[in-house]
Amino acid sequence: MVNTVAIAGLGLIGGSLALALKANTACTVVGIDRDEAAVSAARAAGAVDLAGREALPQAQLLILALPPAAAAPFLREHAASLPPGTLVTDVCGVKRAVVAACEPVCREHGLVFLGGHPMAGKETSGFGSADAQLFRGASYILTPTPDTPPAAVDTMRELAAALGCARVTVASPEEHDRMIAFTSQLPHVLAGAYVKSPCCPKHAGFSAGSYRDVSRVASVDEKLWTQLFLMNGDDLCGEIDTLIENLRACRDAIAAKDAGRLEAVLREGRLRKESVSQ
Repeated sequence: MVNTVAIAGLGLIGGSLALALKANTACTVVGIDRDEAAVSAARAAGAVDLAGREALPQAQLLILALPPAAAAPFLREHAASLPPGTLVTDVCGVKRAVVAACEPVCREHGLVFLGGHPMAGKETSGFGSADAQLFRGASYILTPTPDTPPAAVDTMRELAAALGCARVTVASPEEHDRMIAFTSQLPHVLAGAYVKSPCCPKHAGFSAGSYRDVSRVASVDEKLWTQLFLMNGDDLCGEIDTLIENLRACRDAIAAKDAGRLEAVLREGRLRKESVSQ
């Protein structure tokens, strides 16, 4: 485990990383955020030992806990402040665009970049929602490229274990984005579309677990998720097209009052779900 970790961005994920590292490791945590209130809150919570960009030369690991569009600009601005050999990673929900932007900057300055994505979150944001237990039992995805030293992957595996993650998944940036389009982004699209029904404001008294499950992730930071959707537009549009086809198959069977076809559609979904792990 590295001795000093700098975290750029002290929102939900960055703040939770800081809290988890302080709770579970002996490393020094440097917190950086343009919002002074977030920095003050992190200091008061004991999440950071040092604050400010001036502490970057002490870092052995820099975590870019920033929106995707902000990760590379921050790195370009501060790469020269980092010691050669420093490992840089991110927590963004898309990987192709972030890796393509950050890896050349690191190569130019003698740094190492390894894309990362902890699969954890909440519907709320900001340091006030940060939780040292956020990553407990979660999966941490790493997206090395052919240029990534194996030691960098080992370091991030150690960090994930210290955070309490249950598993580390290693994938290419392309595979990450393809799978995340299905497992994360499409559910947000579906939830946002679902709650636009005119019935939604009148759901009280008529809803239970199904409504909660489907609508839960409709509460999004629309600026962040616009970035994520557009940076992964090809894979996400493919998943939306597949969903539309499957909805149409169900809708057409119902409209035709074709019980046999409807049962087949529902059976296919049940068998598919039963064939895969949770």
